[in-house]
Amino acid sequence: MEAENYSTLIDLDDTTLTLTNPLEDIRGEKVYDREGHEIGDVDGLLVDERENRVRFLRIGSGGFLGLGKTKRLIPVDAITRREAGEVHIDRTKENVAGSSPYDPELENAREYYAGLYGYYGYMPFWAPGYAPRGRW
Repeated sequence: MEAENYSTLIDLDDTTLTLTNPLEDIRGEKVYDREGHEIGDVDGLLVDERENRVRFLRIGSGGFLGLGKTKRLIPVDAITRREAGEVHIDRTKENVAGSSPYDPELENAREYYAGLYGYYGYMPFWAPGYAPRGRW
């Protein structure tokens, strides 16, 4: 990984930043896998500090009334479409469930993010030649 191309990721909820287009704020929307199964909801967005771009969705699933939810990160590159309060991704529910759970203590560790990108089969945003997929 090239350190000079890497920037820290921050939780949008922990900043005073806002999305340029409020209609792109997908927090709270339901997430569905490529087979149409509900995975959970968008619990948060992790933003690249240097470019102010959303890089990961934080997905919350399970629990009761928001308590005890399992949280996992999914690269925004996995989004295939968005419609009427729904976010659709190109992975299966089982694939997402098999990823490493989100750990706020490791949120700035490049190795953690690189592992997630590798797991999902995407190039990290800091890698040479990375090109973001379309906006949802």
